Amino acid sequence: MSKALIEMRSVKKRYQDKTFVKEALKGISLEILEGEVLGLLGVNGAGKTTLSSILAGLHPCSGGDVLYRDESIYKNIVSYRKDVGFCPQKPNLDLSLSLEENLFFAGRYHGMASNDIRARIADLMDQFDLHEYANAKASVLSGGYKQRFLIARTLIHSPKFIILDEPTVGLDPHIRHQLWEQIKGLKKGGASILLTTHYLDEAEILSDRVCIIDAGVVKTLDTPDNLKHLHQMRRLEDVFIKLIQESDYAAK
Repeated sequence: MSKALIEMRSVKKRYQDKTFVKEALKGISLEILEGEVLGLLGVNGAGKTTLSSILAGLHPCSGGDVLYRDESIYKNIVSYRKDVGFCPQKPNLDLSLSLEENLFFAGRYHGMASNDIRARIADLMDQFDLHEYANAKASVLSGGYKQRFLIARTLIHSPKFIILDEPTVGLDPHIRHQLWEQIKGLKKGGASILLTTHYLDEAEILSDRVCIIDAGVVKTLDTPDNLKHLHQMRRLEDVFIKLIQESDYAAK
């Protein structure tokens, strides 16, 4: 059995000001194994983005701990971030720079030497078929190529743990399938991946296990096949709808 790369222990996240309190995560405990794709599923507001941001090292948790290779990430958050690649849901490219310049800037951000960055850029341009746009501004890219480039930028420093936050949202079906192949390739290369998605077919095809969260808590975590067998459903989408409907009914 694979060893845990990431472990979340009773992680909580609270947002508050003088007039507002929101418990976004209410004691999340889960593991992400080495070399697996873990699909993270939930309705809007379930806590997926908050969880992803904490694992990316962008926001601290309000309680609990996150372990990376059995050690708290907060002992050396800078070192941890060097091993993490985060692909956000909304493109955040510098539109005034070319693709090569965007990648070079990302490499320098992660402390890479210039020669290493240039070699890595060449590899990524090959891997994602981006040579045609190397000197073009990011603003000229179509939605599919922009998302492909975001994933390439995420990989500039060869991260061991990759977070993909809805990487195929809004894309045409054939572009989605192309990106699926890229994600499968990352797994074959040994990366551990957290995949947040609203597409249940995508989660079923790409994920070794799926974690369904609702209102800041884990509803279930298992392989797609086990979940379908347990709930006597043919599709993961049907399992998801059933669990969410049960939560809605219990909340009334």
